[in-house]
Amino acid sequence: MSDDFPDYLDVDYTDGDGETPADYPTVEDKIEKAIEVTKRGLEQYHTPAVMWTGGKDSTLTLYFIKEVAERYDLDVPPAVFIDHYQHFDEIHDFVDHWAEAWDLDVVYARNEDVGAYVDEHGLDPGDDIPVAELSEHNQHHIRDLLEYEDDTFPFLLDTYVGNHLLKTVALNDTLESHGIDGVISGVRWDEQEARADETFFSPRHDPDIYPPHDRIQPILQFEEAAVWEAFWNFVVPDTVEGFPEDGHVPQSADDLPDGITMADIPISPKYFAGFRSLGSEVSTDKTTEEPAWLQDMANTTERAGRAQDKEDLMERLRDLGYM
Repeated sequence: MSDDFPDYLDVDYTDGDGETPADYPTVEDKIEKAIEVTKRGLEQYHTPAVMWTGGKDSTLTLYFIKEVAERYDLDVPPAVFIDHYQHFDEIHDFVDHWAEAWDLDVVYARNEDVGAYVDEHGLDPGDDIPVAELSEHNQHHIRDLLEYEDDTFPFLLDTYVGNHLLKTVALNDTLESHGIDGVISGVRWDEQEARADETFFSPRHDPDIYPPHDRIQPILQFEEAAVWEAFWNFVVPDTVEGFPEDGHVPQSADDLPDGITMADIPISPKYFAGFRSLGSEVSTDKTTEEPAWLQDMANTTERAGRAQDKEDLMERLRDLGYM
């Protein structure tokens, strides 16, 4: 990262302030804004990267990046995949497959210190990890930043300490080691209350908390239903050879056009199986047997299948660099 960051940037940190998805009433309006934000992000930042979880939001964001880069002769930035050691196997398979298909450079962000302890001692999710056995770097985060006082913490993603070490510390360390100045993220206004006030370009400049960088957020204006509308009417027809150009919304995994399988579609098979949100294999369940895009999105919660409602923790986690 350049020493004069962010002086070389010309971005509007107030863009999107006070807005809601209703300010972008059609999916075409939402796509137009996403392209605008993506283009500016790719042009303005010297070393951007896109967060990719294998989920629908980050994959939609990646689609816009690929489209904008091709249209305007810009580089596709590397994708950062946070490997928190508790993913569904299908997520790893999906990321590996589409990284190769789309010729992506994927950076795997891991808290290697925690991972090494887990491997050495053969731990399962939920087993305790002694704080004193970890590196000074991790102990600093646990004791000084999180102000956690217990001697151990559970090896679980959906806990305050576990989430911070396995995701936030892994991310921040990767941003620093790769000198990333702009993180292109697939967060949305409607996803959680803690994200409702985000803007399209959001500064993270405090060096005492994280490596200074900006968040570029092209799909804030998409509701969950609009994400799926974009996939079935634009993303899939554009990227899957032989898929109907006018779109087709499958009613099940068996309801795909002739000659096309789930492996051909850039949508995780977990969504076909009924999952609405992809957290970890030990804390996320499907909500119904229906594919995610057919479920009652207006009257149910997108993260209902997760074991823990992290709304009470989200502000604190985001203050420390959580997405």
